[in-house]
Amino acid sequence: MTKRGPQPGTPQAKRGGQRVKEKYGPEFYRKIGKKGGEAVKKKYGSEFYEAIGKKGGETTKRRHGVEFFERIGKKGGRR
Repeated sequence: MTKRGPQPGTPQAKRGGQRVKEKYGPEFYRKIGKKGGEAVKKKYGSEFYEAIGKKGGETTKRRHGVEFFERIGKKGGRR
């Protein structure tokens, strides 16, 4: 089975995304994102998000070091 539409990541796909945003507004993307997140949570449970969060955190730590978290933590605390 082949997917319809342009290859993801191409300029054509980006233009298509912009057109959808113009037609339906940014709220459309928030709504479908939330719907998808709810479906994943229902299928895999909240532990799934915990596991992928840890995995992402470990990858970030390997790539950027502990100091990276210190820097972004200080930025997040400021206004």
